[in-house]
Amino acid sequence: QVQLVESGGGSVQAGGSLRLSCAASGRTVSFHTMGWFRQAPGNERNFVAAITWSGSSAYYADSVKGRFTISKDNAKNTMSLQLNSLKPEDTAVYFCAALSFSRRYLNKSVTGSYDYWGQGTQVAVSS
Repeated sequence: QVQLVESGGGSVQAGGSLRLSCAASGRTVSFHTMGWFRQAPGNERNFVAAITWSGSSAYYADSVKGRFTISKDNAKNTMSLQLNSLKPEDTAVYFCAALSFSRRYLNKSVTGSYDYWGQGTQVAVSS
């Protein structure tokens, strides 16, 4: 069984920072890429960032480039997302996801490419 558990969400003012974490357990050996997505009320779930399990490659949505940084700690099976210079439009539930090795050639910015999902953590940014 694979389990992804997010933590670190909260409420901050615009310009502030947060650090989200995703702890992975279970058959993590099958993972090729891990990613972060976010979903605001009434909106679709959108890609934020992704990183290969080896940590060799990272990908970002244009809206977060230069402000968010994704990273991995393989020793702890955790992935993190550092959110800086937060804006009210960053308010959403942030979800951690994992894409298996067999799907490694799929588009990493598409929700349907991912096999496993966490329960989400809320980020609220006030102006």
